[in-house]
Amino acid sequence: MLSSYLAPAMARRGIHYGWIVVAVAFLTMLATAAAMGMPGVLLLPLQNEFGWDLGAISGAMALRLALYGLVAPFAAALMLRYGMRVVVSSALALIVLGLALATQMTALWQLWLTWGLMLGLSTGVTANVLGATIASRWFTKRRGLVVGILSASSATGQLLFLPVAAWLSEHMGWRQAMVPAALLCLVCLVLVVLFLRETPAELKLPSYGETEIVPLVRRAGGNAVKLSFATLAMAMRTRTFWILAGTFYVCGLSTNGLVQNHFIPLCHDFGMDAVAASGVLALMGACDFVGTIGSGWLSDRFDNRWLLSWYYGLRGLSLLLLPYSTFSFFGLSVFAVFYGLDWIATVPPTVKLASQTYGRDKGPLVFGWVFSAHQLGAATAAFAAGASRDALSSYLPAFATAGATCLVAAMAIFLVRTRPNNAVAVPAE
Repeated sequence: MLSSYLAPAMARRGIHYGWIVVAVAFLTMLATAAAMGMPGVLLLPLQNEFGWDLGAISGAMALRLALYGLVAPFAAALMLRYGMRVVVSSALALIVLGLALATQMTALWQLWLTWGLMLGLSTGVTANVLGATIASRWFTKRRGLVVGILSASSATGQLLFLPVAAWLSEHMGWRQAMVPAALLCLVCLVLVVLFLRETPAELKLPSYGETEIVPLVRRAGGNAVKLSFATLAMAMRTRTFWILAGTFYVCGLSTNGLVQNHFIPLCHDFGMDAVAASGVLALMGACDFVGTIGSGWLSDRFDNRWLLSWYYGLRGLSLLLLPYSTFSFFGLSVFAVFYGLDWIATVPPTVKLASQTYGRDKGPLVFGWVFSAHQLGAATAAFAAGASRDALSSYLPAFATAGATCLVAAMAIFLVRTRPNNAVAVPAE
């Protein structure tokens, strides 16, 4: 393995190999998030070519978002059982296969199979749970910053590639628009095989910020599903879990479920073409990159409940004020900057609260279940917004509802009570 030679050479220069792991994970999460977010820009081309209504297409997108979240806790358990490299490389291979098959689809059930089932399952493995696992295993110091960097890659990847996909769809067809994401995932598959390692101890290194080598994380024996549900049963006995899950449900409801999937059709209703609207989304992605990394830095230094309260409150206000943008390019650009800085800044504080409460090993598994709630919220918005658009001929009620729920989440987060060294032990299997 190249890592066996690279790690000592880096250590002699005072650079920890954990940053190579972060770089590989960053590119992987960016690529898979691009594949995850692409259907949002292809919604209208599919409707135009096949005549499918928005509700039917939104149903497949809702399945994709639900599976993206529901697979997360099982992905964390599979990484404990079989290792990150095996699980992540398998997911990347499935994404490439799903995108390749999607270019040949001609029927609605094929949309549900490729974009709904295959992309939902595979991208869920490489979502924020992967970032939480790497941050927990490889870093003691700068953990919040690492979570911020990796979370930013995931959210930014969902938005940054949309202008390219929109341009390709408009000039070459929606099938060709999927090619760049598939090629990037293929490159990441090679990088994962060559450079990703399970823990620092595998390379005879301490985690970043420690001086002693911690033994390898024991890969849990038995059934990964049983391990995941045992962790859920433990977490459900604590109030913190319900508050984190509930507020993260609102997070999904107000971000990738709603804005990522329906922002372009919303702008189309007000006369803006898909390429311009995807440019606004890309601006959100760029601002999110800054905002989420900044959130990771802040989460290492301040009360994470206060951070989450500010994030949810400001996001709710931006959604409620969206109609006043007049849907001009300038007005939407102001919205994109304000909303984008807050797009997924909620992830680092939520991961930190989960790790503080449930410990280094089980924290990522608990966060996996919390992330499932996030994606259930996203699936709810993906389907409901499309259905309400068909019924009411307007997206604005859906956006206003999402904004109001964010204000509720901003207050609810203070029901979490933080205590020092309050990790909860998982009952022995």
